[in-house]
Amino acid sequence: MTEDSLLDSIHSPADLKQLSVPELYRLSDEIREEIMEAVSHNGGHLASNLGVVELTVALHSVFNLPTDKVVWDVGHQSYTHKILTGRRDQLATLRTENGLSGFPKRAESEYDCFDTGHSSTSVSAAFGIACAGNIRNEKYDTIAVIGDGALTGGMALEALNAAGKSRQNLIVILNDNKMSISKNVGSMARHLTKLRIQPSYLDAKSRVHSRLDRIPGIGQGLARVISRLKNWIRVNFFGHQKNMFEQFGFNYYGPLDGHDIEQLRTAMKAAKRSRMPVMLHVCTKKGKGYEFAEKNPSIFHGISAFDIDTGEPKSSSKGYSAVFGEFMCEHARNDKKLCAITAAMTTGTGLEEFAKKYKSRFFDVGIAEEHAVTFACGLAAGGVTPVFAVYSTFLQRGYDQILHDAALQNLHIVLAVDRAGIVGEDGETHQGIFDVAFMNTIPGVTVFAPSSFIELEAMLNKAIYQLDGVAAVRYPRGGALYLPEDYVYDHEDYTFYGKKSTEIVIVTYGRLFSNACLAAERLREQGTEVCVLKLNTIKPIHKDAVRKCSGYRHCFFFEEGIQYGGVGEAFGLMLYESGFQGRFHLTAISNYVHQSKCDSALHHLGLDAEGMESAVLKAERQTGKRRQAAERATDAPHQ
Repeated sequence: MTEDSLLDSIHSPADLKQLSVPELYRLSDEIREEIMEAVSHNGGHLASNLGVVELTVALHSVFNLPTDKVVWDVGHQSYTHKILTGRRDQLATLRTENGLSGFPKRAESEYDCFDTGHSSTSVSAAFGIACAGNIRNEKYDTIAVIGDGALTGGMALEALNAAGKSRQNLIVILNDNKMSISKNVGSMARHLTKLRIQPSYLDAKSRVHSRLDRIPGIGQGLARVISRLKNWIRVNFFGHQKNMFEQFGFNYYGPLDGHDIEQLRTAMKAAKRSRMPVMLHVCTKKGKGYEFAEKNPSIFHGISAFDIDTGEPKSSSKGYSAVFGEFMCEHARNDKKLCAITAAMTTGTGLEEFAKKYKSRFFDVGIAEEHAVTFACGLAAGGVTPVFAVYSTFLQRGYDQILHDAALQNLHIVLAVDRAGIVGEDGETHQGIFDVAFMNTIPGVTVFAPSSFIELEAMLNKAIYQLDGVAAVRYPRGGALYLPEDYVYDHEDYTFYGKKSTEIVIVTYGRLFSNACLAAERLREQGTEVCVLKLNTIKPIHKDAVRKCSGYRHCFFFEEGIQYGGVGEAFGLMLYESGFQGRFHLTAISNYVHQSKCDSALHHLGLDAEGMESAVLKAERQTGKRRQAAERATDAPHQ
């Protein structure tokens, strides 16, 4: 930034109200530079944030936050909002441990009125906040900012239906950066919107309604007649049919240029004065202002650290998602029944090539995980083999469908659960730590947990071609991890590694097997031998695996998932039921996990090699103390 930077003078949204429209444009350019700099270092959501800079600037220059309330759908596009609300100095810490969150957080700022992270929730939350204001007799405007992609989520449509019927003073800003929403998007619709948001029109409309309301008996009836006449004129003289938002009960203004600050401010002021729910349809360009992001918005939607000059990532390696995509393409070549489903995550789940090569068997259902699961059930009932690739955190939305539509009917669907376990910088809303626990509650579901690329391919093959019913294969974010040179996957439900004739066994699954092997090596160097049991199938747990652990003095279970309802709890119960006389130690996750690097999070949770080593040594020290105490008690003279 230069010495005369406008951004240096912005400490709160109130400062924007002193700026002229040309200055607001200049401010927008400065904000883009700040966002690109921060994301290039820390990663994050770039294209979506670059697309809403002018929209956010206009919003903060018209409304009065934090008195007025803004709910950002998903919240991944809230970086400009954070900069303008006193958090610019923290932007360099974006998505880092103890730093600024990549999403709105009520605990972070009074300007964030609702925590978000998952899609399609904003209208429901904003509608509730607006109704609460009425109940408490508080005066404020409530705004939901939602993307066109989020409207594919059924929850958003349910909320629009409820809010539209309520006649509540609610403003919904639709950030349309990709698809056409309705047939009314044309020059006539723009012209009508331009007329309808003018202050003179709104003042006249308000005066007419006010005077009609004062006419006893017939006033409200006359208002309805005039409204119907107005709609008849719009349809018959201008050809303007009601779009879906007007059918829901919203006053619709749009489409508006999402990068025209003056037009946006005029429309927002009109929405403030409305006596009904209002939909502002704003068209923006994803990635605006950065050539690489404009050309490839999907790649720059969520990105790791990158070089601003070239647009290239600073580091890259083959990951589990890519291996999954290659497997699907390879097998779809000969298996004409193999289908792939994604919920608006084609790139993120590694299905780009499948989408190109097998178009008739590829289905992107939008941000609609519930629909995706039941749609997969329909495909299975129709005789084909569906594989739904989904991030663990988003599969949470499909719980009822897995339970009711898939498992209850024993339909063969495969869930490719990506980003299982700790995902890192996106924080609490995106950690994949709950899928194991909720799938544990559903009868008939089989869950696999690979620890390598080879195992991922083998387990996918087993899930697709050797099982009936619901099968899930869960794998972590990132690439290959350390495995001992002499380790060989034996295609069984569980695998022992190391000397079995020890007194200590470490049990784990998935990514943590790598850490367990490292811990075993470090302990061996210190004279403590441990055996490692890796569960390849974590649901159901093989009874022989439990039985073979019953003879150990110490059994340590390490789980990269929520403790309550997880595999560790189930394994411990089965272990004691098998007659285990030793001590069972469970290390799992008991709360939400905050943003940080994956390695750092695992370290804090005691799930890295160091944590495992420490847990074993601590138990050994305690055992030694108990043994010494027992020996002293035995040697003591009898009283």
